[in-house]
Parts: sequence; structure tokens; C-alpha cells
Amino acid sequence: MDFRRHFLPGALALCFGAVLCGCEPDGQSSLDDKKEPHYILGENRVNAMDYQGAVKAFEQSLEVNPHSAAAHFELACLFDEKISDPAAAIYHYEQYLKFDPKDENAEVVNQRIVTCKQQLAADVMAMPSAPAAQQELEKLADQNRRLQDQIDLLKKWNAYYAAQLAALSNSVPAPNNSVVPQVQNPVQPAQIEPAHAPPQNPNASHPAIPAAQRTHTVTTGETEAAIARKYGIRLSALQTANPGVNPNKLHVGQTLKIPAP
Repeated sequence: MDFRRHFLPGALALCFGAVLCGCEPDGQSSLDDKKEPHYILGENRVNAMDYQGAVKAFEQSLEVNPHSAAAHFELACLFDEKISDPAAAIYHYEQYLKFDPKDENAEVVNQRIVTCKQQLAADVMAMPSAPAAQQELEKLADQNRRLQDQIDLLKKWNAYYAAQLAALSNSVPAPNNSVVPQVQNPVQPAQIEPAHAPPQNPNASHPAIPAAQRTHTVTTGETEAAIARKYGIRLSALQTANPGVNPNKLHVGQTLKIPAP
């Protein structure tokens, strides 16, 4: 709805009467306001549907004459109908009535002010309410706490694995720089199984197992050094008894021969 078509005839008549009566506040009639170059430029831009440019032109017209009711009315119509800024429309409608309070269309303008206020209230009601916003903040805070707990747990696991790796690296014996000649299939006394086992003492409660028969199955995390300590033997003796075993590549389930202490 273009209110200018309804307001302008009445506004022109009222302004003409104000000129005749000499009651214009600043001595300049509404007709003179509409002859102001920026006001004319604003009207041309409205006709060209350049509404943002028209707003700028009418605002410049108000800078020339802040009491221009015509410029306020044009701006109110633009913000009400073309740009959808009800707050600005209300302001300029009220300024229009302030500088032209006896306008015959004042009742219609007041109705437009009420409509703009209702639209502004509807826009505000569409925004999230305070309780809803508080619930959303609490939800985000809870998610943030859960994420922080997961990060802390990951840090603890990383520290645990780092400690385990450090312990494993410390338990591995340092490489011996001296070159020891390797003898293929060396014959060790501990590896020779007697053809006939000596008779066991019948009075012994726990008959001893011959040292040559002792073996050990590697479990998770074990090293040759740990196995040697377990059986009370030297690491070199264990390595000699198992010449084909790489001490740095033990695997679970591997069988090692345990020499006599």
C-alpha cells in the first residue's frame, strides 16, 4: 500500500495553509522542502526503484532541513513498505507528525505506527526466549565438559603408553660392540641329553628336573634379560644356549632353552 498517494494531497493543502498563516517553524514551507535538490533526487530514485539510494537522498535532505516533514514521511514510507525496517519507520512517522501535527491523515499514520510496532514485537518474539537460550547454553557447556573429559582420558592413556615404552627400552640390553665369532650349531654340555637318565633318589620329595631339559615359553612383554633373572642365570649363558634367537625380536609362544645355573 503506497500511503503517499493518500497523504500528499492533504499535506500539500495543509502546507499551503501554513504558508498563508505564517506558522511554518523555520520559515520554510513544505513546498519549498520538496524543491530541495536532495528531496527531488530521492523522489527520482524512488521512481527508479533505487530505494537505498532514495533513503540516502532523503536523509541528506534532512541534513539541510531537519524539520522537513515531507522528507520524514518519505523515509517512513520507504522503511515501512520497501526496506522492512519497522523501527526506523516508526521514528520517521512520529517525526512527520511532530513537524506536521495537523495533517488530516494523522489517524492513518498513527495506525501505521501501531502496525509497525506490532511487526517489531513479532520479530522480537521470534527470537529465542531467555529460558530456551539458557538451556542451549547449558547443553553446549555439557558437551564441552564431555569433550574435555575425553581429552583428559586420552592424555592419561598417552602417558601410560609412553611409560610402558620407556620401561621396555630400558630393559633391552645394550648392544655389545665386540664381535663374537658365531659357531654354527655349537655343542654345549647342557644341550646333550643323556641316553639313560640316572636313577632318581626314591627318598627325594621333589625329584630335580635335569637342567638340559628346562625350557621357557615367552609371554607378552618378556625379554631375555628378564628371563635370565627369573631362572637365576647369566644373560650370556641364556644367549649361548639359544644361539639362533634374536634377543631384540622375541615373540609370544617362542620356546627358549634354559641352561643350568
